[in-house]
Amino acid sequence: MSERLKIGDRAPDFTLNSDEGTNVSLGDFAGENVVVYFYPAAATPGCTTQACDFRDSLASLTSAGYKVVGISPDSENKLRSFSEKEALTFPLLSDPDHAVAEAWGAWGEKKNYGKTYEGLIRSTVVVDADGKVTLAQYNVKATGHVAKLRRDLALD
Repeated sequence: MSERLKIGDRAPDFTLNSDEGTNVSLGDFAGENVVVYFYPAAATPGCTTQACDFRDSLASLTSAGYKVVGISPDSENKLRSFSEKEALTFPLLSDPDHAVAEAWGAWGEKKNYGKTYEGLIRSTVVVDADGKVTLAQYNVKATGHVAKLRRDLALD
């Protein structure tokens, strides 16, 4: 299991391909607060709920000074299709070898229906303008997570 990030840690840099066919790096958000959320698979019920919650809360997050980026192991094509279908207005990044998820502590042992396996752990990490972690949440629930995140960030 990869080591989880903690408040005060420097967020590991990354460069990944986006649903729009461009490279996106953590460094692109230097000087800004960014919510980086990891989700297991585009177009599944829980991940769709979570992505749409971020979409629906994006204006309030943006007005409070936060950008949002989603990361999953999905291909760029799958992410593009998912983003278009759900009218998502923030970047989705492809991490097919899950190297970024591992570096951010979002890859590890999971249990589902009595089986144990390695996989993506639904997680959200908030990084400040200086690249430091200000909030790190792991094993979050898809439903209601964005509302909880907004409360944790004192945006409600």
